[in-house]
Amino acid sequence: MITGEQAYLDLCSHILEHGTKKEDRTNTGTYSVFGHQMRFDLSKGFPLLTTKKVPFRLVASELLWFIKGDTNIRYLLEHNNNIWNEWAFEKWVNSTEYKGPEMKDFGNRSQVDDAFKAQYLEQMNLFKQKVLQDDVFAAKYGSLGSVYGKQWREWKTSNDTTIDQLNDVITSIKHNPDSRRHIVSAWNPEDVPTMALPPCHTLFQFYVADGKLSCQLYQRSADVFLGVPFNIASYALLTHLIAYECGLEVGEFVHTLGDAHIYLNHVEQVKTQLDRDVRSMPELNITGDKQSIFDFEMSDFAVVNYNPHPSIKAPIAV
Repeated sequence: MITGEQAYLDLCSHILEHGTKKEDRTNTGTYSVFGHQMRFDLSKGFPLLTTKKVPFRLVASELLWFIKGDTNIRYLLEHNNNIWNEWAFEKWVNSTEYKGPEMKDFGNRSQVDDAFKAQYLEQMNLFKQKVLQDDVFAAKYGSLGSVYGKQWREWKTSNDTTIDQLNDVITSIKHNPDSRRHIVSAWNPEDVPTMALPPCHTLFQFYVADGKLSCQLYQRSADVFLGVPFNIASYALLTHLIAYECGLEVGEFVHTLGDAHIYLNHVEQVKTQLDRDVRSMPELNITGDKQSIFDFEMSDFAVVNYNPHPSIKAPIAV
């Protein structure tokens, strides 16, 4: 079985060669396959892609945001992380309180219309400033609803109690490592309507064997060019951090995909990436003295010896 970054590149090639052309929610269109699995041996290096630069800072700050149970983009903006902005921005520009220029279909128009792009950037910068500076505005428009952090840390039950799934699974790994119930689910059908974006990475499970911690993620929907490289790195980092707290080594990250797709406006970028050679994977250094993943900050870990090819720009489908 081909593993590591080559497994990801083979998935890209497979979709381009055999994917079905489909319409989608964003009206962008995709090439899509259903059901695919990749494996990454975390003992051989940290799986941050080298055929294009993947910004670890963004991966790490988003993961810490999930771990903290936060669902408001203010924390991300405070860490110069803009990857969730569009979904919160969309709520504002579609509200009765928004008085700026019309922003319909801003995700696509900002890529092709220079005049509109200037307006979009002006309104987005205003939106970010208001989220950072205005507590009332941030609470109303910075919130993304009951997304990942809420489900991981504060799953609401039918009797109005909450379940801290992430804390419970760590406790289970420590005290009952052979359990087959080390599972965290982000897919809460009752809460899906209140989410800015229903969870794409829906469920993950841990497995302990021979003193090593492995993780398998089921991802219902996978934006293979933009999203999946982040998802690989994020869950690899989560596995490292939980292994660190539990006194275990790292094993494998197993990535299982449902609808794995390449957007039609990403095809040329994917072809560029496929023409590049794979380089050595970097390493993850955990340098802090924190004992719990709930205490980790950005300064407590870093990737070293990362020498990727340049980044490749592509529009996000909102």
